[in-house]
Amino acid sequence: MSSTVSPFGGVSPSIGLDNHNLPMAGVSGPFSNSEADVTNYEETELLNASWNQDYGCFAAGTNHGFRIYNCDPLQETFRRDMKNGGFGIVEMLFRCNILALVGGKENTQYPPNKVVIWDDHQSRCIGEFTFRSEVRAVKLRRDRVVVVLEHKVYVYNFMDLKLLHQIETLANPKGLCCLSHHSNTSVLACPGIRRGQVRIEHFGLHMTKLIHAHDAQIACMTLTIDGLLLATASTKGTLIRIFNTMDGTRLQEVRRGVDRADIYSIALSPNVQWLAVSSDKGTVHIFSLRVRGAGEDTSFQPSTIKSPAFIHQNSSSSLDALISPSTGANPGSSLSFMKGVLPKYFSSEWSFAQFHVSECTHFIAAFGSQNTLVIIGMDGSFYRCSFDPVNGGNMIQQEYVRFLKNENRQR
Repeated sequence: MSSTVSPFGGVSPSIGLDNHNLPMAGVSGPFSNSEADVTNYEETELLNASWNQDYGCFAAGTNHGFRIYNCDPLQETFRRDMKNGGFGIVEMLFRCNILALVGGKENTQYPPNKVVIWDDHQSRCIGEFTFRSEVRAVKLRRDRVVVVLEHKVYVYNFMDLKLLHQIETLANPKGLCCLSHHSNTSVLACPGIRRGQVRIEHFGLHMTKLIHAHDAQIACMTLTIDGLLLATASTKGTLIRIFNTMDGTRLQEVRRGVDRADIYSIALSPNVQWLAVSSDKGTVHIFSLRVRGAGEDTSFQPSTIKSPAFIHQNSSSSLDALISPSTGANPGSSLSFMKGVLPKYFSSEWSFAQFHVSECTHFIAAFGSQNTLVIIGMDGSFYRCSFDPVNGGNMIQQEYVRFLKNENRQR
């Protein structure tokens, strides 16, 4: 592995972090906004879709470049097109001008074993990493760049791109890894070296915690914004479990279904009251949570998050502080009173609300404002739906858009 750092010119890569749209800077080098100098037609194909850290935007990597979309209202903020192929990974840093890009397999300029840190305001690459194997994922926070390979996770300082940590993992072809995004906490979760194990790194506390989450291999995971809680699913795809990342205690378990399923995404609402799961079974489920997050706020307010010391006190000394009643309750089996006698299935907590999508498309979900869920499909579809926080049941579709139409583009 090697890295090349272009000088920042005294400007921090985290500068300009705000809640405005990404700038429409003039683009030079490999990117172009013009489609006039092309000779053959080719359809636009979606290679990757990912949320930014506050789920207010998403990035779409295509076979021609990448596009950035705002979620509410849904609109394309800007796009960057290439002549040499597209991007299989596009990772945003909140709403600023910095992105991490990894080329698709047919990209002749940026191969899939190279990470490019792109400053769209300066219209140039400000750093890059080259590895011997394909990059599976890249995660960003304001002070860290995390690169995930199939058997290793590299953690770099964002200011100078110096390597800080190397973490060995079990085979991780999906690039599973997640970060906390509050300035007061620095938490990373990734697969451990044993099947079903999740490794938690509390960098600020210099503490590592290994959690045996499942018997089968981990298929999907996510952290709360403060890193205090972890939600996981295995390759069986039937159960989702929520853990305290400080001491590894399992706080809640909910059931998606009985049959095996490929879990595509797990999302936690900012107030940690709801959990959403998408899978290949064609239903997006919402579960009511009985856990309490630090800050217990209905909106994302970093200033309300407590210090690591406070989190440690609440999570390791008293589990009661992490359990709270919620507005709605997940339905259980009518035979749940026989818990301990009948198989575990009969005492399961089932989903509180549901929304049906195509079984043929990979969908990822995230929570919007005012009891809404936003869903992105790899077929270029966007859904916004609402759920009843008291009664649950079938969600109501509010919006459906084909954000990536089948465009015949000239190349």
